[in-house]
Amino acid sequence: MTPTAPATAGLTWRALTVEDVPLWHDLVRAMEAVDDPSERYTRDDLTDALTDGSWKNPATDSVVGLDENGVARAFGLVEVRPGDTRTVRAFCWGGVHPQWRGRGLGREVIRWQEERAREKVREARCGVPAYARTHTEDHLTDARHLLEHAGFVATRWFVDLTRRLDADHPVPEVTLDGGLRLVPYDAALAEPLRLAHNESFADHWGSEPRAREDWERYTVGGRDFRPAWSFVVLDGDEVAGYTIASAYEQDWAAQGYTEGWTDLLGVRPAWRRRRIAPALLVASMRAFAADGIERAGLGVDTENGSGALALYTRLGYEPERRSIAYVKDL
Repeated sequence: MTPTAPATAGLTWRALTVEDVPLWHDLVRAMEAVDDPSERYTRDDLTDALTDGSWKNPATDSVVGLDENGVARAFGLVEVRPGDTRTVRAFCWGGVHPQWRGRGLGREVIRWQEERAREKVREARCGVPAYARTHTEDHLTDARHLLEHAGFVATRWFVDLTRRLDADHPVPEVTLDGGLRLVPYDAALAEPLRLAHNESFADHWGSEPRAREDWERYTVGGRDFRPAWSFVVLDGDEVAGYTIASAYEQDWAAQGYTEGWTDLLGVRPAWRRRRIAPALLVASMRAFAADGIERAGLGVDTENGSGALALYTRLGYEPERRSIAYVKDL
């Protein structure tokens, strides 16, 4: 059963295609100019969002509203990633052109997304709890009110942190204890890192095991991934911890500074409390600085029980932005 298309006077609704990426990107850029989000999207990013993954089907999992001139005014996507075993998560992303807000389009997009999310959960046939999930930034109060009106609940708060890498903010020394080795990322470690990640994040809110295809496409195979900024701590041949870092250059102009971003930092339970996490972060900081990058950045769940936020603060990271995960049980 196909979800009922949004019904809004003046717009024609259909699924997105790759050929729509330029007009879709114009819409996203118009939203970014007003909303000032932390993440900016390139055309390549949007193409990936539609098609990069065997689990993606834009014909059923996307919608765009076009005005009489063929200009994109609203869109919505729903994605259920492979690998979800404990909870099926239907990730929703969408938006409305600033000039078309206040006409009910946002409500229609969210309604369509929820219907499609429920269908995708049924298709997954996992027999486990499921929810629709979306993220919005703390300062976007209209978006927050819209989600809350649709029954989504603010469930988790996240903070982006940044750390200067100039001479006034020296990178500290961190020494690992005997037997542990810090080495640069190597492609031969891609699969051991995925398995280490799944173990390290098993007790984190909202985390599910990463499937191999997802990991290879979006983590160690993504265009923004920087192997030279990413490191692994080994205990013999065992992966004890790792950091994955990227360069999101499309964000730098709006930020006003260049930044090396730590996408993932994980330490397996048996190796925690051995200074592995700070050693990995410091190694990435030095690599960022060596390439002339001005700041190090990362994001954290403020309710993370591992003490991550306190660690980052001790290392000199400072809060920059806040965002909220909104969830609706399905």
